[in-house]
Amino acid sequence: MFNAKGSATRYFDGAPPRIFAHRGLAVDAPENTLLAFAMALAAGAHYLETDVHATADGVAVISHDADLLRSAGRADRVDSLALVELQKVDLGAGQTYCTLADALAAFPEALFNIDVKAERAVVSAVDAIRDTGARDRVLVTSFSDRRRSAAVRMLPGVATSASARISAAALLTASIGLASACRRILKDIHALQLPEQYRGIRVITPRLVKALHKAGVEVHVWTVNDPADMTRLLDWGVDGLVTDRVDLAMKLLSRRGPLHE
Repeated sequence: MFNAKGSATRYFDGAPPRIFAHRGLAVDAPENTLLAFAMALAAGAHYLETDVHATADGVAVISHDADLLRSAGRADRVDSLALVELQKVDLGAGQTYCTLADALAAFPEALFNIDVKAERAVVSAVDAIRDTGARDRVLVTSFSDRRRSAAVRMLPGVATSASARISAAALLTASIGLASACRRILKDIHALQLPEQYRGIRVITPRLVKALHKAGVEVHVWTVNDPADMTRLLDWGVDGLVTDRVDLAMKLLSRRGPLHE
């Protein structure tokens, strides 16, 4: 169903639900590091959710934030430092900043959900994906549709989820029953990745999930850490959960089995 949009990806080959390790498993490791990713995979994850910025010398590096303040207590911006400088930064537990290429190469069987966080990171992220031969096992997305579209154009057939603008248009048309319009908006999109609520307003409902499935996309919800919430959302038919606690989610999933074949 979800591979029928001219895609060469194997990203959706397995049956849902999909559990996305949000920045890895950062319970005993710094987020978005090789150790956090290794711990997520050891807990049973297949999907790693991560974020990409570009260094001053144009290398795609894994970081959620544009600066080092939260992760390392420094005000420097990622894009103001060369890779060699970033790799000297101690993030704890023996970890430092890693490149996207290093992460893709280190975990060749993992499926990556990559959020391109900055304009300068588009080309460098695409280069890393190409250089590691990872196009068929990544999903490329961005809050910005310009960034998302640029990356997708350079990676024909890559899996992608909707930007904020496309998501808003799809939600509006789905909510008022304009199924054909919703399908047109999402014609080149494989998934919508959405919060359960936004500014106190409920986004995800069983009715919406059904409408988006009819439009031919998967529905992934972020960031879900409570097993009770995971259970409820899976009961509603969502296809994926983005979670900081992939360890808890995988235990839950082992008791439930596939969502649908």
